[in-house]
Formats: sequence, structure tokens, C-alpha cells
Amino acid sequence: MRSGFVALAGRPNVGKSTLVNALAGGKVAIVSDKPQTTRRRIAAVVNGEDYQLVLVDLPGFQRPRDPLTERMQKTVDDSLTDVDAFLFMLSADERIGAGDRFVAERVFTAGAPVVIVLNKVDRVTPARIAEQIEAAAALGDFHALHPVSALRNEGLGPLLEDLAALLPEGPRYFGEGEDTDLPLEARLAEIIREQALALTRDEVPHAIEVEIEEIEDGHVRARLFVETESQKGILVGKGGSMVKAIGSRARPGLERLLGRKVFLELVVKVRPHWRQDENVLQQLGI
Repeated sequence: MRSGFVALAGRPNVGKSTLVNALAGGKVAIVSDKPQTTRRRIAAVVNGEDYQLVLVDLPGFQRPRDPLTERMQKTVDDSLTDVDAFLFMLSADERIGAGDRFVAERVFTAGAPVVIVLNKVDRVTPARIAEQIEAAAALGDFHALHPVSALRNEGLGPLLEDLAALLPEGPRYFGEGEDTDLPLEARLAEIIREQALALTRDEVPHAIEVEIEEIEDGHVRARLFVETESQKGILVGKGGSMVKAIGSRARPGLERLLGRKVFLELVVKVRPHWRQDENVLQQLGI
């Protein structure tokens, strides 16, 4: 039996959460085209016949701008130790630049084997893929390099085989049916936040957080909070249209997770400067 932990590292928006879900075979991490979507460390469990691979999805590497992003980057830094391998993700449709080299410097000096994943190859030509592979290969001494499309599940089989082969002998860390270490309340909150991110733009998505206040007999009550009254107005929408749309889009995901019909109650509140408040961030588990 082989088991171990593989940390995903990369700039924001290279597709880490999409890859985690694809390898895990189900929805574990929320996905959005907005930067800073992943705020917490998320472990996703991949079980094979003779291995258990725990993928550690991390916030994207970034320069901290406030206590929230400082905590997110600390989560990344703390997770670079005590892993058995790194999965270093790059995007095939973006130039490999200074941000990628910054991440490369961190993972290639951490001591564990590095598997490079060039994601989103479905978006570019074969000639461009070849150019990006050459650029990626120059970043450091890697164990393997895999061009993949996480969105289309292309190239994932060989990648998973390589990752499993890097695991040491060990026990299963998660039991039958466990696919993540996130508490239920956090998973429900993330499903709601995912839909709020999809429907908002500009600064509003970054200011949104969700707390689950109650789960009882199919009734889920959640509080969405933002930092200003103007953001609240956008999130509520004319006649409550926006918050209703968020609820309608989130409900199917909540029902799949809970395995039953759900009555979802959403309340929008203002919590000024919550991203600057260490006590609030600790309470949220960020």
C-alpha cells in the first residue's frame, strides 16, 4: 500500500481546483475564473487499488496585500513542507513568466520531487504546446512533465500513474467514502460562494464570504457578507433578484452533497473591512 500527500502549486487561475476535481472524480473544490477563489487548504482524496493519494489544493502564490491574502500565502508557505511531491501547474495559453519562475524557485528548492503539469492544452495549437513544454522544462529539475486538459479530462491517466509511483509505503489516511478534509459546513458555504462569484464582477467577488448558520431537516440558512452597502446592494439585486439567482444555482449542489431536497435561505449582511480583521479570518478558518 502506498499513500502520501502531493501539494499543488502555481499562480492563481492556472486550473488547480479543476484538476483536483478531475483527479478526485467529483466536486471537492469550487471553480471560478476569479482570482483568489481558493482561500483555504483543501485536501482531496484519490483512491486506487494499492494507493491513496491526497491532493493538497492551495491558494495561488501571490504578493499579500491585506491580512486575508497574507493568511492565504502563509497557508501556501506552511504546506510546502512535509509533502511527498509537488504538482507544479502552468497554463499552456499564457506566457510562462516571472510569476511562474517565482513559484518554481519555491517548489524546486523544497526537496520533494516535482511533476510539472502544463494545463489547458486544449486552448492552443500543437506548435504552441511544444514551445510551452520547452519553456516549462527550463524552470528546474523535474521528475516528469505532463501536458493535460483538466477541463476535458485529457492526459490525466499517465499523470495519476506518475504521482502514485512517487508515494511511499504507508497507511490510508482517509476512510471509505471520505473525499476531503473540509467540514460539511465549509463545503456547503463554498458551493454558495462559487455561484456568487459566477454572478458578480469587479471588486465584489473578492469581498464575498459565506457562513452557514443552520443545517436542520433540509433547511440550510447561510449568511453572505460583503464589506460595503453598495456591494450588498449588488449582491441582493433589484427586488432580491441576484440573491435569488445565487440560491437557485447553488441549491442543486447542496442537494447532491446532502443527499436530500434543500430549502435554502440566504441573508446578505455588511461586515466592514472583514478582509482586514484577523479575528474574523480566524473564525472563518482562513
